[in-house]
Amino acid sequence: MTSDPLTAIDAALADAPDADDALRETVRILAAQPGIVWAGVAFVETTGLVLGPSAGTPDEARRALATVCYKDETVGELQVDGEPDRAFLEQVAERISAHVLLGWDTGGEDWEP
Repeated sequence: MTSDPLTAIDAALADAPDADDALRETVRILAAQPGIVWAGVAFVETTGLVLGPSAGTPDEARRALATVCYKDETVGELQVDGEPDRAFLEQVAERISAHVLLGWDTGGEDWEP
């Protein structure tokens, strides 16, 4: 495994057999980074944001958010607890956008990892 988290995320996105696995691996990689204690991806649904895959131990008092857009349409939100670099979060949000789009409309059903 590489020490560069963006390279590791790119590899996870390319190698995962489906969008669910890609996003699970992405949040796992994020939660393992120094200064990050939890990471999750929320999908935009008709009822609001629905939390999908997550990893780590939540600390909502230290939550940072990055909107996930696909072709100028908001499809989700990358949520990270800790002290992440804002530019890094935005790069990850851009990279995962197509995968979040695939998991976007679950018809309001709860996520079952």
